[in-house]
Amino acid sequence: MIISCSRRTDIPAFYSEWLVNRIREGFVQVRNPMNAGQIRRISLLPADVDCIVFWSKNPAPLLDKLYLLQDFHYYFQFTLTPYGRDIEQNLPPKTEIVNTFLALSRKIGKERIIWRYDPILLSPIIDIDYHVRHFADLAERLSGYTDKCVISFLDIYRHLQSKSAGLSLRPPDEAQMRTLAGNMARIAAVHNIKVQTCAEKIDLADFGIEHGKCIDDRLIAKITGRKLKMEKDKHQRELCGCVTSRDIGAYNTCEHHCVYCYANISSKKMEKNKLLYDNSSPLLC
Repeated sequence: MIISCSRRTDIPAFYSEWLVNRIREGFVQVRNPMNAGQIRRISLLPADVDCIVFWSKNPAPLLDKLYLLQDFHYYFQFTLTPYGRDIEQNLPPKTEIVNTFLALSRKIGKERIIWRYDPILLSPIIDIDYHVRHFADLAERLSGYTDKCVISFLDIYRHLQSKSAGLSLRPPDEAQMRTLAGNMARIAAVHNIKVQTCAEKIDLADFGIEHGKCIDDRLIAKITGRKLKMEKDKHQRELCGCVTSRDIGAYNTCEHHCVYCYANISSKKMEKNKLLYDNSSPLLC
């Protein structure tokens, strides 16, 4: 069984104490996001967990707790973009996040920390040159600390318009995607970083960019030292290549407040859920 921790919220950043308690007790309960009355118990015993995939923009609170994961196989999807607080409203300064990335890589090895540069978006003040310049800067700073960078382009969700009012955010068109991809592949190659896409239809193979899997059976086999029989996750988008996993997070609980986020639908729900959080509960919320 693969544990996704989590696509729905940033557990390392905000709920590391809860996670530690769940690992110590050996299980977690997860509410079905489509059916609030349905709750599933999921084992967190090392014998039952093949790998944990962490998703985070700021895993700093988990760094001093990594020793508690010594009986697990795991890796990190670490999102690091060049956006400011108008877009990513509650993140630490980017220099601090870079330092966290480097510290985590030193602890667990560069093959187990994947840099996510996503979503890629444009606005009146964020253009192609902005991305090329900042991607080059980040790639240089992360050189030697990761082997892979995952990119994706902004998806326009229904609730995005109200959250990003006044910012005029938009995804690149196909020509702009190809221009960006070519530059990113060239820059990344200088730093021995392989670029892959996440759930994107566009074919960028002529730049050496493959369609990737964030929950990746090939990487998991390399980390665990054994090949696991895993199917594509039928609950994810059609273009998603991820294999099946169990997500232990909850929507409307991430306090980063990124305006492009699909996981926080309502600020009112977010504030209500904060009041319901109990780090000793089997449920995150």
